[in-house]
Amino acid sequence: MANKNTTLSRRFKIFFLISGFSLPLKPYFIKMKFITYITFFSLLLALFFSCKKDNFITDSSAKLEFSTDTVMFDTVFTTIGSTTQQFKIYNRHNEFVKVSSIYLANGNTTKFRLNINGIRATKIENVEIPPKDSLFIFVEVTLDPNNTNNPLAIIDSMVCVTNGNVQDVKLVAFGQDVHLIKGQIIQSQTWNNDKPYLVYNSMLVDSLHTLTINAGTKIYFHRGSTMYVKGNLVVNGTKDNPVIFRNDRLEHVYDDIPSQWNGILLFSGSNNNNIEYAEIKNAVIGLQVGNIEHSGGAILELKNSKIENNSYAGVFAIASDIKAYNCVFANAGYYTTAIIAGGSYEFYHCTFANYWTSTRSEPSVILSNNVTIGETMYLGNLTKSYFGNCIIWGNNSNEIGFSNEEGVDFNYKFDHCVLKIDAAVNTSDEANYLNILKNQDPKFKSTYKNFDFQLDTLSPVIDKGNISIVNLFPAFLNTDINQNYRNNDAAPDPGAYERKEN
Repeated sequence: MANKNTTLSRRFKIFFLISGFSLPLKPYFIKMKFITYITFFSLLLALFFSCKKDNFITDSSAKLEFSTDTVMFDTVFTTIGSTTQQFKIYNRHNEFVKVSSIYLANGNTTKFRLNINGIRATKIENVEIPPKDSLFIFVEVTLDPNNTNNPLAIIDSMVCVTNGNVQDVKLVAFGQDVHLIKGQIIQSQTWNNDKPYLVYNSMLVDSLHTLTINAGTKIYFHRGSTMYVKGNLVVNGTKDNPVIFRNDRLEHVYDDIPSQWNGILLFSGSNNNNIEYAEIKNAVIGLQVGNIEHSGGAILELKNSKIENNSYAGVFAIASDIKAYNCVFANAGYYTTAIIAGGSYEFYHCTFANYWTSTRSEPSVILSNNVTIGETMYLGNLTKSYFGNCIIWGNNSNEIGFSNEEGVDFNYKFDHCVLKIDAAVNTSDEANYLNILKNQDPKFKSTYKNFDFQLDTLSPVIDKGNISIVNLFPAFLNTDINQNYRNNDAAPDPGAYERKEN
């Protein structure tokens, strides 16, 4: 036992010397209980390491590192804050680093906001970063109106001063002034492309009034916003200057994310709606035509337009009247086009293509003379649903669905169409099918990422359309959505695009 105690005493003597103490060990100390040694040892150990934290590196060569040298915000709408971006400050050294100050170079005049380790400030001092650790910096920006349609570059920098070193990260944002429509009920007016429109908290076109939107105008919608139309909507886009309806986050990461706004709703009773060369994307329902709460449906003429990448449906029509020419309805979580509770519909040279990237159980196109909401089933006469020179295709095994309730009309016809349809369906019945290309892949140019629904040069459906359908509406169908003539070869191609050989 004597030897054991002597060894233990020696160990404590060594520790005390290292800690800067020199205490003689007396016999009664050796006889203390073992738990007392451990407690005292732990206290001194804690003191030792707490003192070590104060050993900050002060060498001017010890610089910080950053996860980026520039934080870039794409176009940010004035008065509306940006998304939050982040970056890291790294201490790559083996000792603590004390950052004397972190601040925005433009001080109180800056348009940017920082959050540094949970503290919102334009300047903060004496920030400690442990060895081999990092610090999160979050950045936001809100810009003032600049009364111009051209993006304005806003530049600042976040500056770090450490051991006399001055380092920075550039902050860059491009500001865009907008016409702000915030929860407004509007009467007859015209929107031009002098600067974009931002719809915040939805809007309503009042009954008996018309909203006219001219070529090149861009309408952006904040999350959860809707364009409600009780009056009329007239969209006058052109091939080179379409009218754009989309979400208000313009960072590239948001380019193809659906459900970022609710969509456009034409209430039942809204007539004389005319949309030409529009692009509607990234909504829940891109374009709803009619609503079940009101009878009479809505009336719409839709030409040379694209409705794409909507989480539920591209077009959702309830007991309404639609005529569509040279349109693309593509990529929806459920339906590119849903015809519900009857109505009258005509689609000429339209492409319905659904390559939704996640699992999808529903067909691209659904035809129905009924709809059930809660415990109530609503019925409506489907007086007409005609598809001429159209393509209905996608990545499901069947892309056409039918829901027919007895007692009301259920009329449909596919004329010179390319259909992906259940093999068991009898497409030789000329009352409903005429010259159908059944389950023949049209071979679009691209069905992945950069979607391009023009026909590839090896497409088996080239020249399989019917010229008499084109001649029914020469003003709309002599050319395709890209203004290529349809009557320059043997026959027109089905779908919105005419294959143009070099």
